[in-house]
Amino acid sequence: MVAMRMGEINKLAEKINAPVIPCDVSSADDVENLITKSMEHFNGSFDFILHSIGMSVNVRKGRHYTEIDYGFNSKTLDISSMSLHRVLATCMKKEALREWSSVVALTYIASQRVFPDYNEMADAKALLESVARSFGYHYGVKQHVRVNTVSQSPTRTTAGSGVKGFDGFINYAEKMSPLGNANAEDCANFITVMFSDLTKMVTMQNLFHDGGFSFTGVTQGIIEQMEK
Repeated sequence: MVAMRMGEINKLAEKINAPVIPCDVSSADDVENLITKSMEHFNGSFDFILHSIGMSVNVRKGRHYTEIDYGFNSKTLDISSMSLHRVLATCMKKEALREWSSVVALTYIASQRVFPDYNEMADAKALLESVARSFGYHYGVKQHVRVNTVSQSPTRTTAGSGVKGFDGFINYAEKMSPLGNANAEDCANFITVMFSDLTKMVTMQNLFHDGGFSFTGVTQGIIEQMEK
C-alpha cells in the first residue's frame, strides 16, 4: 500500500506489463486474493516469489528497543516475518508454485549481530530467516520448491529510511566491506540467479550479499579512521 502511494510501482508495472495487486499481508483473505489474481494473470502456476516486506510500528513511533509496545511488536512480526509463512502456506494450498520454483526473502545481518538502532526489526529478520528454513524443508519435500533468504548490504529504501542512524549504517558498512556495499541493482542481479535453474539445489540458506561485510573483522580503512 505504501509503495502504491509513495513509490513508482505503477510506472514499473506499465513498463513490464504487470498488474498491481494491493495486499495487506496480515490478512489471509488479501493474501489469498493476491495469489488467485497472480494465477489468473499467469494462466496458472508461476515460478518464483520475492518477499521484500518490512515494517516496524515501534520504530515509526520512536520507541527504544527496551521499551517497545508488545502490541506494536506483534504487528511488526506479523507483517515483516509471518507474512512469508502466510504467502507460502497459501501458495501450497492453491498449488500456485510449479515444481522446482524459487522463493527469496530479503533480510539483514542484524538478525545475527547487534545493531542497536535496528530495534525490533532484528528480531523480525531472525524470525523471517527461521520461517524460510522451516517452510523450505516442507516445500522442498512436497514439491522441490526452494526457499532462501538473502542478507543484503544496507540499501536505501522507504522502510530502511525509518531506521535511526541509517546513514551511519551505510557509511560504516561501506568502509567495513572489502568490495564495498552491494547496491540495489547488484542485489536484483543476485536474486535473478537465485530464481534461475543455476541454483536449483540451493535451499534453506541465508546467503550474504554484502561485499564481504559479514566475514570481515576490521578493515584498514576503519583502523585508520579510529586512529585519527
